[in-house]
Amino acid sequence: MPNTKITARQAAVELLEQVLGHDRLLSEAMTGDRWTSLPPEIRAAAQRLALDTLRGLERADRILKPFLKKPPPSKVMNTLRLGAVELSTGGAAHGVVNDCVDIVARGMRTRPMKGLVNAVLRNVADKGPTEWPILRVPRLPVWLRAPLIEAWGREAVTAMEAAQFRGAPVDLTAKTDAEAIAKALGGTLLPTGSVRLAGPAQISALPGYDSGDWWVQDAAAALPARLLNARPGETVLDMCAAPGGKTMQLAATGAKVTALDLSASRLTRVEDNLNRAQLTARVIQGDAFDHADGPYDAILLDAPCSATGTIRRHPDLPHARRGEAIGDLIALQAAMLDHALTLLRPGGRLVFCTCSLLPDEGECQIDDALLRHPGLLVAPAQAQGIAPDWRTAEGGIRLRPDYWTDLGGMDGFYMAVLQKPA
Repeated sequence: MPNTKITARQAAVELLEQVLGHDRLLSEAMTGDRWTSLPPEIRAAAQRLALDTLRGLERADRILKPFLKKPPPSKVMNTLRLGAVELSTGGAAHGVVNDCVDIVARGMRTRPMKGLVNAVLRNVADKGPTEWPILRVPRLPVWLRAPLIEAWGREAVTAMEAAQFRGAPVDLTAKTDAEAIAKALGGTLLPTGSVRLAGPAQISALPGYDSGDWWVQDAAAALPARLLNARPGETVLDMCAAPGGKTMQLAATGAKVTALDLSASRLTRVEDNLNRAQLTARVIQGDAFDHADGPYDAILLDAPCSATGTIRRHPDLPHARRGEAIGDLIALQAAMLDHALTLLRPGGRLVFCTCSLLPDEGECQIDDALLRHPGLLVAPAQAQGIAPDWRTAEGGIRLRPDYWTDLGGMDGFYMAVLQKPA
């Protein structure tokens, strides 16, 4: 079927099929010629529809249940879910229902169910807008919710789920003057120095984008580089550099930065971002365990992790993953931290961080590292805007999506500053 005839809703259903039927992340599904050949506006609309549907999946299923005697085939169900979310949140009934019926009618196997889709969605158009706001906030899957409740308590997890359901605003990191960027873009200057935009925007069209005056980076993700506090002339390693936000922060300090990452394609994005911001760093593609340069004055290790702190932006993650790989990730994080310390000069500092909400990928990693490395210290975490309740017992910083509720929340992160013995 020619891509020119694919609507945003059809493309969104295909994305939902990949996530919910094949356990693929949206970032994995949004590849290949079929996707990249779509017009940019169709891709953007499809991604937004898929994200909205994934965030509201539990509510959609509850609204649809009374109108279904049994679950229909996957593609039909995902079409109904998409339609239910749109119709319940203000979508025009005529356009939504007709498009969803057309999506089902295009498939040989699903075509006989177009009447069902039409009838169900017309019922949803009548009742969905009233029922939607009174249903509970969608919950995380049990594989993730249970350990989070054990770590942070039921009330905190409920607040995190509410933050994740709301989604995430756009945050920017300024190359120099954050206050000026906030004023120029009508944004809010956050306590930690990031700029938060007031609403959705076409990023590349905003003033200062082409000149590299700022880059998109969640306020929580911008904090580790600020904790490292790189200084002009210092040698600094960004050990897992892609997509490059932290590399740019470090380069903007005047430090001599090496950006290392395993992915060649992701490093292309790092180089593009550096060029746009007119910043300089040595970019190296390779396995971190093979890297033997140094010693470095400072190292930033944003270790591979479960990414459970980023569900506000990536609601596909708890559906495409089941937590089965977290044990391997924990072992990898510990090994990478051990190797990073061998690249650090005596007396040097290392910031270890993960965008995870699980203590095993944060606080516990630091506790274990201190046992493995006698003399290693957790240095005081100093940066603008750190709230007292973010500080943890072992000396790190714990960020959660339910923090800054009045400002729009933040990604979940853990970070700690380690000082190597002199």
